Amino acid sequence: MKPTAAPAPTKAAQFLVDTDHKAFDLEHRRKIRFNIGKYNAAVTTGMGFYADHELARSRASYLKTEVINHLDEYLLQFEENFIKRGGKVIWARDAAEALAEVGKIMERRQARTVVKAKSMTTEEIHLNDYLEKRGIESVETDLGEFIVQLNGERPYHIVTPAMHLSKADIADIFVKHLGIAHTDDAQELVLTARHLLRDKYTAAEVGITGGNFLVADTGAVCVTENEGNARLSATFPHTHIAIVGIEKVIPRLRDLDLFWPLLSTSGTGQQLTVYNTIYTGPRQPLEKDGPEEMFVILLDNGRTNLLAQPEQREALNCIRCGACLNVCPVYKNIGGHSYEATYSGPIGSVITPHLSGLEENKHLSFASSLCGACTSVCPVKIPIHNLLLKNRQQSVQQGYTDPEERRAIGLWLHGMKRRWVWDLAPAAAKNWVLSRLLGQTGWSKRRDAVQVAPKTFRQLWKARG
Repeated sequence: MKPTAAPAPTKAAQFLVDTDHKAFDLEHRRKIRFNIGKYNAAVTTGMGFYADHELARSRASYLKTEVINHLDEYLLQFEENFIKRGGKVIWARDAAEALAEVGKIMERRQARTVVKAKSMTTEEIHLNDYLEKRGIESVETDLGEFIVQLNGERPYHIVTPAMHLSKADIADIFVKHLGIAHTDDAQELVLTARHLLRDKYTAAEVGITGGNFLVADTGAVCVTENEGNARLSATFPHTHIAIVGIEKVIPRLRDLDLFWPLLSTSGTGQQLTVYNTIYTGPRQPLEKDGPEEMFVILLDNGRTNLLAQPEQREALNCIRCGACLNVCPVYKNIGGHSYEATYSGPIGSVITPHLSGLEENKHLSFASSLCGACTSVCPVKIPIHNLLLKNRQQSVQQGYTDPEERRAIGLWLHGMKRRWVWDLAPAAAKNWVLSRLLGQTGWSKRRDAVQVAPKTFRQLWKARG
């Protein structure tokens, strides 16, 4: 009789293993301190260009909240205006529907090569894996995404996919996968990637991007980048597909005056990113460039689950700047890959349980010190630390907590409500309850066990007469 295989660890159990390893990886911490340190210095400088940054944040928060509360109206307005200029809109309820629609377009175009701009929504639906299984080459054109794709990894950070790698690490990846001579010259490494990618742009039948914003009154998809690779991915191929989350809508074109600087300053410290492109559909008559056809896939994939919760839907205001990751003490210690989710850091811990299932991902909302740094830097003023508490409350209310933890909390609560019971219990019993409770959370693993005093305060007071 064959022995039965051990059950796979739960996501929460694997998270504890991964974070325990990464938190004590001193080399990882050195790289992250160095890379995030550069971003923090740039952001501090960038904030100096604002006359009233708090006012800008408040306006952005108001506009995004207005859109989320009337999302159906703004999405239909976007669809109507985009279709007027010859674009096609596809509504996808989940990842499977989005991938199926991409597959139909590929089949009709007989596409064998795709150039893909940096996009978190395509990571969310695992587009590269889907295309690879269908024998279609999908090439990441953003340099950071290209590096992690070569190395077989997921993006480490919402904005900077290869933040966890040093220049030496990147050189080793290029030597291993591209067969170049070893070099520590960053410019030479960039030129190597550029030379390889330029041929891909002209050969690809389809280009795929995400979208930072959808403009309702214009029917436009707006893409923000620093390398120009998204623009090339959308221009050379005959077909352009933009896969965008339904929450990315803003009301008017003029609102970009507010959101583009907020996004760039909060994310990288720039006043404005180098390339900001507005796509309003396929190539029009008399235009010399652009795709022959353009599709926008509006992706739900759990977003309406969050929309249906008035106390937590504010998380959909996120513009994916990455600022909350850069200030988070937990993220800087455990790294982006430990989250095992498309969206990491504080905002990922808020939205992932709603996008991918609360029962499997509830642990992410507990992986926070609740220091509030994330809330203080969010350019659209999302109260992230409060939403993490809401997620925790929801997981308890829905019965997803550990049974032993519930028993320990129940004993503690019983004693707190009935002081005479707590006084009757010997110190050893109280210590047992504490050990069970704190052992579940990992508190005692690297700390001395919490021990109550042998005598209670009441006993000591009584002894003093």
